Amino acid sequence: MPEPRPHDMLPVTLPDAVRAALLAPMVDQHCHGVRRDDTTRSGFEQLIGEGGTPAPPGTTHFDTPAGAAIRRWCAPVLGLEPHASATVYLSRRAELGAAEVNRRLLRGAGVSAFLVDTGLDVPALLSPAEMGRLGSAAADEIVRLEQAEQDVAEAGLPAADYAGTLRDELAARAARAAALTSVAAHHCGLGFDPSRPSRGSVIAAAGRRLADPKSRLDDPVLVRHLLWAAVDVARERGLPLQFHCGLSGGGLSGGGLSGGGLSGAGAGQPADPALLTGFVRALTPLGVPVVLLHCYPYHRQAAYLASVFPHVYVDAGPAVAHTAAGSAHVLRELLELVPFHKQMYGSGCHGAAELCFLAALCHRRGLALVLADRIAEGEWSPADAARIAHMIGSGNARRVYRL
Repeated sequence: MPEPRPHDMLPVTLPDAVRAALLAPMVDQHCHGVRRDDTTRSGFEQLIGEGGTPAPPGTTHFDTPAGAAIRRWCAPVLGLEPHASATVYLSRRAELGAAEVNRRLLRGAGVSAFLVDTGLDVPALLSPAEMGRLGSAAADEIVRLEQAEQDVAEAGLPAADYAGTLRDELAARAARAAALTSVAAHHCGLGFDPSRPSRGSVIAAAGRRLADPKSRLDDPVLVRHLLWAAVDVARERGLPLQFHCGLSGGGLSGGGLSGGGLSGAGAGQPADPALLTGFVRALTPLGVPVVLLHCYPYHRQAAYLASVFPHVYVDAGPAVAHTAAGSAHVLRELLELVPFHKQMYGSGCHGAAELCFLAALCHRRGLALVLADRIAEGEWSPADAARIAHMIGSGNARRVYRL
């Protein structure tokens, strides 16, 4: 019996061309690896909770939009009835084993290419190659800038060699990458001075940094230097530069934004992509694509930047999976302003393959509702809607990442 494909169950009737465009294989332009090992119920619940922390005593992360959607939509992929209880679902998950669960859910997502951010300091995550093999898809790496900087800082070099060594390290990693990505929002906030720092200020800051190399990078001068070094490498290699924004802007390994010790101009709302306006403007003549990841709840600000600057792109990220049945609302707000050739699909998933599957499912279902409304109102023709669905699902990413 063929495995069920719940994402085929679109919530509205659409013209055949629009339906085909929605169900076509997509490019997941930003995700993380999922765990290759089995986990306990507590461990699984932490993976599906947006905060990565246990649910309060007496409660469960299955009582969230994403948790309910897992029971509704992922259960049939594992051979269960829709709405199976959390206990039954996790028992079946354990029975099948992590490899089979990952295979079913990653393939069920209907993704033709995974671009995998390898910057999470989390054990037992699948590599890009493993994600591709289990998902029956192509796969490429996205290089995390702050991880490269941490490795350079811990190499024991003198401050005068810091800038050159970092530049060489970024270039070496970029040679095998599809993109470069930053979690600067978590390190100093996105309201940093957009200018390129002077060589002298970088050497002085590097001296302080190298005195305690295992600490997290939080010096605004070195964060700016890292970003400008990345711009130089990205320009040479023709790579996009991604920024984690919104509630996911702090990165998933650093404890979120509230405990980040943020300082500077962006301290009040450190991951609002609007704070990047000066930096984005400075990059305009260089032609380096800037991709604003995740962005929720600042997705309207991100849409505005994408509408104003020719080199800015945006995705909805994990908000689509975590809002689940409400995903149409997020996508509708993005499409209020974002140019259709500037929006891309990215799951932003990590840890649990369920989130990769749900993101793809909820993107298709949510976008189907938005497209149906636009067609019904006479705003878009079916051909327009099909073309927009294709651009967001794969066409834009294939152009920007040169896939």
